[in-house]
Amino acid sequence: MTGHEAGEGARRRCEEGAQDEAPFWTKPLDQLTRAQWESLCDGCGRCCLVKLEDEDTGIIHHTSVACKLLDQSTCRCGDYANRKKIVPDCVRLTLARLEKIRWLPPTCAYLLRLEGKDLPEWHPLVSGDPESVHRARASVRGRVEASEDEVDVDELPEYIRPWPKRWPRRARS
Repeated sequence: MTGHEAGEGARRRCEEGAQDEAPFWTKPLDQLTRAQWESLCDGCGRCCLVKLEDEDTGIIHHTSVACKLLDQSTCRCGDYANRKKIVPDCVRLTLARLEKIRWLPPTCAYLLRLEGKDLPEWHPLVSGDPESVHRARASVRGRVEASEDEVDVDELPEYIRPWPKRWPRRARS
């Protein structure tokens, strides 16, 4: 089928009133089901990096040190269901909290949608491929230097890195 034929088919469906429903991730966040909300996570693991806040300036610094529950190969939580029991300061992301959190990476789908922006082409919901986030270098895969269990708190400033707060070149839409 040519592009023209595909376009004609879409035009006919619209004329007949059979419009395709927009993808759920384009809806306002407050209209998503719990399952849809959870699936917005692209699996980058950036939010699972240890962050330090400068007490004087309030500036948040991201490190390359991961939460002890982060599975560094999948960039997903190794025990998501029990994470709050194991890591009490783990933040369960809700719409109310999302509006107040200042440390999410700029690539975060929740933040992008809150700001009314589209998901990037490498987001697994858009690409249909869970590996696309890693190929775009938007994830922490291969970039974590240590787990929080391996680093003393006093050593954390040595692991401050700028990349978690940036859009990787390959990940820009």
